[in-house]
Amino acid sequence: MSPPPPRPRSRLGPRPLNLHLGSALTVLLSSPGGLPLLNNRSLPWSGAMADKVAALRADLANVPPESLAAAVDREMRRRLDLFLTGLERYRHHPYRRDLADPPVPWQEGSTRLLDFGGSGMPVLFVPSLVNRGYILDLSARKSLLRWLAAHGLRPLLLDWGAPGGQERGFTLTDVIAGRLGRAVAAARQVLGGARPALVGYCMGGNLALAAALRQPDDFACFVALATPWDFHADDPAGARRTAAALPVFEPALHLLGALPVDALQTLFAQLDPLLALKKFTRFATLPPDAPEVEEFVALEDWLNDGVPLPAAVARECLEGWYGRNDPAAGRWCVEGQPVRPQGLRLPALVVVPARDRIVPPGSATALASAIPGADCWTPPLGHIGMIVSATAEAAMWAPLRDWLVTHSAGGR
Repeated sequence: MSPPPPRPRSRLGPRPLNLHLGSALTVLLSSPGGLPLLNNRSLPWSGAMADKVAALRADLANVPPESLAAAVDREMRRRLDLFLTGLERYRHHPYRRDLADPPVPWQEGSTRLLDFGGSGMPVLFVPSLVNRGYILDLSARKSLLRWLAAHGLRPLLLDWGAPGGQERGFTLTDVIAGRLGRAVAAARQVLGGARPALVGYCMGGNLALAAALRQPDDFACFVALATPWDFHADDPAGARRTAAALPVFEPALHLLGALPVDALQTLFAQLDPLLALKKFTRFATLPPDAPEVEEFVALEDWLNDGVPLPAAVARECLEGWYGRNDPAAGRWCVEGQPVRPQGLRLPALVVVPARDRIVPPGSATALASAIPGADCWTPPLGHIGMIVSATAEAAMWAPLRDWLVTHSAGGR
C-alpha cells in the first residue's frame, strides 16, 4: 500500500499573522462588551447613521437583554469560526504557482530582465521594490505580460528580486541611476536598439518616471499605473503617521540593512485594519471547487511574498515621500537632480484606478496634472484589480495595449 501524498506545507501568511489575528479577535471578542452601552443608549454613533440607529432601537425595544446577549454571542462565534476556517483553508490549500520564468537575457545582482517574447513593439515594465513583479504574470489565466505578448507587443519585465548584500546598501539613486539605467541599456541591446515604451506600476512608476526624465532618448513613451505622487493629497495626517513609524523600525534597519517584509505588511495593514477579517471570512463561504478559490490563493500568495526594502530606500520613502511629501514639492532628487514631471516630453499616460485604496486617487491624479499633455484614465478598478480582476482584460489590458501601439510607433 503506497503512502498518502505529503500534505502541502502550511503558508506563513497572511503576514504578519499575529497582527491580523489580533485585529480580528479584538473586534469580534469586544462585541459583548458593547452591549451595556447599546442597552443604556450611551453608545456613540456617527450622525450619518441616525436613521439606522433609530430603526435598530425600534427593533430591539421589546427584546429581553439576555436574549440579545445570547444572540450577539452566537453571531460573534459564527463570525470567528468563519474567519478561522478561511485562514486554515488558505494556509493549507494545495495551489502553488508553477509558471516557468521566460528567458533571462540579462542579470545583475538580484535583478533580472525577463523577456516574454512577442513580435510587436517592445514595452519595459518596472514594478515596485516592495512587491514582487510577478503580479504582472500571476498565473496562466491572469498574466498581463503573456496576454500582451500574444496581442501585438513584446513585453519585458524588470524583476528586482530580493535585495542581497550589495542591494541592501542601495539608495534610490543607486536603484535608478545605477541598476535601472543599466537594465535599460541591456534591454535596448536585446531589442536591437529599439526604444521600448516604459511602464511603471505603483512605486515602479516613480522609478520609471525618474529614469524617463534622465534618459528620454531611450524610450518611446511613458505610462504610470497607480503611481503615488502627492503623498499628502488625500490624507496628509495618515501619510505623516506612516512616516512616524520610521523611528520604530530604525533598530531593524540598522541591524538588517533593510526594512523587513512583516514591517512593510504592517504599514499596508493600516490602510484597512479589518481587511483580513473581511476577505478570509468571505473565502470560507466559497465552494471549494469555485474558480475564484484558486485565484484568491494565488493573489494572497503574491501579497505575502514581498521582499525587504533596502534601509536607505526605506528612510527616503518614509521620511522624504510620506513625511515631507518631497515628490510633489519638487524636492525629490536622484543623483542630485530634482525629479520634476513637468519636464517630461514623452507621450505619457497616467492610470488612476478609481477604487484604489493603496494609492489614493488624488495622489496619482497629481502626477497626471504635472506631466504636460498626459492622458489620464480612471478605470473603475482597484490598485490590484486593474491587473488581475475578472474585468481587467476588457477595462485595462486591451485599452493599454491599444494606447501603447499608438504611441510606440516611433520606437525604432
